[in-house]
Amino acid sequence: MIGPFRAAVVQMNSGADRAENLSQAEQLVELAAGQGARLVVLPEMFNRFCASRTMVAEAEPIQGPTSRAMSSLAARLGIVLVAGSIYERVGDDGAFGVDCDGTKAANTSLVFDEAGKLLATYRKLHLFDVDLPGGGSIRESHYVAPGTATSVVDTSLGRLGQTICYDLRFAALFDALSAAECDLIALPAAFTLATGRDHWEVLLRARAIETQSYVLASNQWGHHPDQPDSFGHSMIVDPWGTVLAQVADGVGVAVATIDGERATAIRARLPVLRHRRAIPPAGA
Repeated sequence: MIGPFRAAVVQMNSGADRAENLSQAEQLVELAAGQGARLVVLPEMFNRFCASRTMVAEAEPIQGPTSRAMSSLAARLGIVLVAGSIYERVGDDGAFGVDCDGTKAANTSLVFDEAGKLLATYRKLHLFDVDLPGGGSIRESHYVAPGTATSVVDTSLGRLGQTICYDLRFAALFDALSAAECDLIALPAAFTLATGRDHWEVLLRARAIETQSYVLASNQWGHHPDQPDSFGHSMIVDPWGTVLAQVADGVGVAVATIDGERATAIRARLPVLRHRRAIPPAGA
C-alpha cells in the first residue's frame, strides 16, 4: 500500500428515483474529492433503494447507465471509486448457480480506477434473510442470487478486498481477504437501524482488528420507500480498531488519512497474520 493518502466514505439516503440518487452520489463524491480523497466508497444500492421487486424489474447490466456515470465520475475526478452496489441484471443461464429467469438480480459492487476503467466486480455472497428486532422481516434471497466468488483487486492505492453489508457478520470471508494480503476492505451497506445501533460499529472494529486492514464502511441512512430504515454511521476504521472518521446521522462524507506505515507497524507489533494456523474441524 502506498501512503499516506486520503480516503472517504459516503453516506446517502437513496430512494426510488435513479436520476436523483445518481445526482446525490455525484455531489457527495465531488465533496469528498474536494477534501483530498483519492479513494471514495459509496453505499449499497446507492443508485436505487426501494421495493425489491421494483429493483429486480429495473436491474441494470454491468455496463448500464449507472456504471457509465460512475466511470465518468471517477475519470473526471481522478479517483479510485467503489461504486457501492447496484442490482445487476441476471440471466437464466445459471451463471450464479441458479436459473433466475428474470426473477432475481445480483447485488453487485463495482470498482473503477482513476481513468474510469472497471477494475473489479463483486457479487454479494451472504444474503440477509432475517426477522428484525421489533418486528418486520427481510428475505433478500427471494430477490437476489448469491455470488460465488470473493474479489480482491490491486489498485494504485493498495490491495482492496470487496464485501457488502451482511457479509460483515461472516468472519471467514474477512479471513480470506486477509489471507490475500488486502490493505483495504470496502463495505458498502444498507445496514438497518434495528441491528446497526447494537452491532454495526463493534463488528467493523472487530473486522479491522482481525484483518489488520483499513475498513471503509459506507452505509445508507434514514427512511427508504418499502425498505427498513438504515442506521447510517458510515465510518473508516484503522487496523488497530480506531474509528478515524464517521458520519453520524444525515447525508454526508467522512474523510481520513490512510497510512501504510501505520498498518505495517501494527502488523509487526502483533504478527497475528503470520501466526495463523489451519483449524481442524471442531470435535475431530
